[in-house]
Amino acid sequence: MFPRFDFLPSSPVSHDAARPLKRLYQGLFLLAIFFSQPSCTTAPLTSNPSEASAERKHTANYPIRYLLSFDDGPSIKEEFNPTLFILDHLAHNSLQPDIKAIFFVQTRASNGGGTPQGRSIMQREYHEGHLLAFHTATQGHSSHRYLNPVLFEQSLRDGIQDLVSITGTRPALVRPPFWSYDERTLDVYTKQGLQMILTDLTAIDGKIGWPNFSLRRRSNLFHQLENLRPRIMNGQMPVVDGVVPIIVTFHDPNTYTARHMEEYLQILVDIANELGLPLAEKPFYDTREDIEQAALQRTIVDAKTIVAIPDFWTSLGQDLKQMISSQRAYSTGK
Repeated sequence: MFPRFDFLPSSPVSHDAARPLKRLYQGLFLLAIFFSQPSCTTAPLTSNPSEASAERKHTANYPIRYLLSFDDGPSIKEEFNPTLFILDHLAHNSLQPDIKAIFFVQTRASNGGGTPQGRSIMQREYHEGHLLAFHTATQGHSSHRYLNPVLFEQSLRDGIQDLVSITGTRPALVRPPFWSYDERTLDVYTKQGLQMILTDLTAIDGKIGWPNFSLRRRSNLFHQLENLRPRIMNGQMPVVDGVVPIIVTFHDPNTYTARHMEEYLQILVDIANELGLPLAEKPFYDTREDIEQAALQRTIVDAKTIVAIPDFWTSLGQDLKQMISSQRAYSTGK
């Protein structure tokens, strides 16, 4: 994940200064467009997964509900543990108490789930009503596409066994590291009884070390939901129990994300209102069973499905495009 460059000015500048800045924005915008082309090998986003299997309805008549998900955890930091902080804020916040989420965990990470502390945190996640799902079962954050095939299949068996020992049931869901998959890995998931989901919205917070902040967290999520809105309004999203599930991805080892968790929840509510998308009475899922049922309607079943995960460059491109438009309006006095 690339770091964010949030130092670019967003307020109007003088006309004399506008010309070189405008050229800079345009150059960066073109670069962003170039790097943000969707690719199944680098960043495949839930677009047309197994939605065909869900009953198609005109989703404009149904409210949306956010399905929160977290990748790469658990964290075992001691001074400030972001995973535990997030768990506390999902349970106790000013928007909706007892929010539940999917945690795509790394069950054997040497700095996470593979430690006694990490295992204890995964047990807490499950006992508090969250859904545990598979991310990795290697010591590091290894891409499934580039692992030795034998090691890859063994890691799936190991991770499934790890999760069964915590929850008592086999996990149903997997999210591949780096969003990277192909026909072979998808086939192996299926043989192991796992179904793959990606995401609709992302905080783009996968960079865990500093700098891991996002000064444009609101605009990032706004642009992503704005791009998704036509599919919601045109009935191209599945309806599950009277609501349209919108999958949102965060990374719980990210300390910045943890410290701003309640703000992120508020942003999600705000941007739905700003875009005229009706929210369910409960804007976030609050039971493990409902989460799993909704997620299973969003699985990717065909490796040829091309989907585009919102990434740093896409976000930068949209922000720069907006900056250029604002600067043009300012320069022309409109």
